[in-house]
Amino acid sequence: MTTVSNQQNEEPSRPSEPIQDIRVLEGRRSFFLWLVAIGSATMGALLSIPLVRYALYPVFAKTTSAPWSKLGNKNQYASISAPVRKTIDIEQVNGWMKSVSRKPVYVTKGNRKGSLEGTEVLSAVCPHLGCDVPWNADAKKFMCPCHGSVFAPDGSLVQGPAQRGMDTLPIKTEEDVLMVRYQYFQALLPNKKLVG
Repeated sequence: MTTVSNQQNEEPSRPSEPIQDIRVLEGRRSFFLWLVAIGSATMGALLSIPLVRYALYPVFAKTTSAPWSKLGNKNQYASISAPVRKTIDIEQVNGWMKSVSRKPVYVTKGNRKGSLEGTEVLSAVCPHLGCDVPWNADAKKFMCPCHGSVFAPDGSLVQGPAQRGMDTLPIKTEEDVLMVRYQYFQALLPNKKLVG
């Protein structure tokens, strides 16, 4: 009988050992699975940083202001009797986009705010609704073809519907070269208001 009881004691101990081994293996397996999951999540997060920066760059990037553009020697405008139309190239960077646009301006005589030694540079954009305003040499006035606004040779308002005169642009001279910085202004206002 002792041999039978010994066998009975030994039999339950044998199945319990593999169960413990399985539990140890399951514990190791789950530990390694967690380790792989945490490592994968960390690598994914690290690799996504450049993608997130790339996607959000335009949101936080600042638009460059328009650079100064050359209009030529200031002495060539000393004796003008009518506004001279010039076209300037403006290069701006906005987020990922780099754009170059051509804008017409007028160099004229005048003493309004923004003039320099009796010379003004006017934006060719009508302050009413943004049409391109041409110089009419016969009438000796700027006449907007869209809605009939009329401006004097120095850009001051003669007749509406525009509520203000043509907008003067900032100018300066460097080594006798007349330079202008192009700006955009809000339409439909009685006073000049810079946009952007």
